[in-house]
Amino acid sequence: MQTTPTPHLHWQPQGTVYGTLLNFRREWNLWSPRMTQDPHKAAPQAPILYVKSANTFSPAGQDLLLQDGVSEVDIGATLGLVIGADGQVAGAVLLCDWSVPHTSYYRPPVKYRCRDGFLALPQQFTQGQVADWAALQIEVRRNGERVQTVDLRELVRDLPTLLADVGEFMTLQAGDVLMVGTDCLADGSRPRAKAGDRVEISAPGFDPVNVTVGGAA
Repeated sequence: MQTTPTPHLHWQPQGTVYGTLLNFRREWNLWSPRMTQDPHKAAPQAPILYVKSANTFSPAGQDLLLQDGVSEVDIGATLGLVIGADGQVAGAVLLCDWSVPHTSYYRPPVKYRCRDGFLALPQQFTQGQVADWAALQIEVRRNGERVQTVDLRELVRDLPTLLADVGEFMTLQAGDVLMVGTDCLADGSRPRAKAGDRVEISAPGFDPVNVTVGGAA
């Protein structure tokens, strides 16, 4: 019998979470002049993925604790596509893919992206199909002020294309989550948060992500 995730409190991934790099046009265009330089010597031909390990999963309502001298973090608002039992997309969630600010987005070091609590989760899973979210706009607010709007119409690979291109070299399993990428600001940076900031990520039809950033105890 086919099963799909159902909405419930404190949803969390049941499989592997994959992030996607350089999947928004603005950041692609900013990096494109350097793509022919060493060590790569050419623009990437396939999606660039990384893994958010299970220690990063932060349930809804849990604060982000800054540790080890980290004073601020990049806010990474994104949509996560949740894979169902039939291998197809069963629904999606809003996520905050936190990262320690760093300069290279080609091969991000684990220490910048996979710290404890560095993937903020919503309470609920939203059922649907990729066509439902082709023009989704994700709003990012910090302390009540809008600091970014992430527009999925600006993806380099739209949702069906991203799924198809990933499927060329790997099989997504039931419970896996494929994040579509995080967008940058005009200067190539991302919105940042420091201790005491309240971050809210929202979009129509989705449970929001709300996180307070706390300093080290």
